[in-house]
Amino acid sequence: MNHDVSGLTMLGRSTAQPGSPEEAVLERVPNPHPGTHYVARFTAPEFTSLCPITAQPDFAHLVIDYIPGDWLVESKSLKLYLTSFRNHGAFHEACTVDIAKRLVELLAPVWLRIGGYWYPRGGIPIDVFWQTGAPPTGAWIPDQGVPPYRGRG
Repeated sequence: MNHDVSGLTMLGRSTAQPGSPEEAVLERVPNPHPGTHYVARFTAPEFTSLCPITAQPDFAHLVIDYIPGDWLVESKSLKLYLTSFRNHGAFHEACTVDIAKRLVELLAPVWLRIGGYWYPRGGIPIDVFWQTGAPPTGAWIPDQGVPPYRGRG
């Protein structure tokens, strides 16, 4: 099993918060079970970014599911990448899909999906969903577990 993490620059070290998603470094580690179709899930229930027009804060609950190929995303680098959106202005759709596409570029996963469950602004919640395609047959893909927004109803 390959556990080589010698190329990692953040894990176990003090790391400054990146100023933007473009500056953020995402790192990867070898998958200890390549060829086995299992789902890894990251949940970010306090994701924040800024409206690109008003600069008001936007909040989302993100759920990222992926079936790794040869690589796993290193979780500290993912956390820093996601928090780099805190001062980044972009629409909900751009944030959600950009995160997924950056992970696909880094990891070349067998399959990846993201659910961006955005909290209401102006009375309208916006949910954004994207995936690379159909998941492999036989893979256990649990529900993302985020209920649809119901307000006070």
